[in-house]
Amino acid sequence: MAKLLIDRDPKSPISEAYRTLRTNIQFSSVDKPIQTLVVTSSGATEGKSTTASNIAASFTQMGKSVVLVDADLRRPRLAKMFDLSNREGLSSVLYQKEDVFKQIRKVEGMHVLPSGPIPPNPAEMLSSDRMKNVVDSLKAAYDYVIIDSPPVSYVTDGAILSSICDGTLLVVAAGQTDQRMAIAAKEQLDKVSANILGVVLTKIPTKGRGYYKYHYSNLYSYKEYKK
Repeated sequence: MAKLLIDRDPKSPISEAYRTLRTNIQFSSVDKPIQTLVVTSSGATEGKSTTASNIAASFTQMGKSVVLVDADLRRPRLAKMFDLSNREGLSSVLYQKEDVFKQIRKVEGMHVLPSGPIPPNPAEMLSSDRMKNVVDSLKAAYDYVIIDSPPVSYVTDGAILSSICDGTLLVVAAGQTDQRMAIAAKEQLDKVSANILGVVLTKIPTKGRGYYKYHYSNLYSYKEYKK
């Protein structure tokens, strides 16, 4: 398993961009601290799992207790990224009522909850009272709960999770994300009154004027996965 960039090259401009993003998250709400955070995107392969993982690692570097949750119950990525078994995880907790803390794995100083087996009814499972209880339990045990969710333009899962968490980041990829899909994604989040903290712009070329590959900005205006 390759180390996350923020651990592998902590002095790089990209790692510094993640730390800036971390700071912006911390100070994005004065009245209610952001403790549970959903990271979603408008479409697939825009870098949301990479973004969620590096944000989680950046908080871990501060000495905070962090759990990274793979709530993408359709096309999970975190088990593969961290070389973990996906035979048990979040879906086991929701469907078989397993103890959530027994499904969490410690990786590189932080805790990871894999998605578990892919269920036939992801949206129903994520909108259940049990999912809300899982989030509340993790929130009581950790300083930060970072949730990797499916793209909101394809399925309702990300919007569902955003409605029960403190904040949401929307990931869009430079030169890839369709503007109409990005607008539709924001509208979906607005419908559930999600607290959109901002947009993470990924896949900016590392050469030329767009130097950071991952960058954070406070931009608010702006079927199933394809097989």
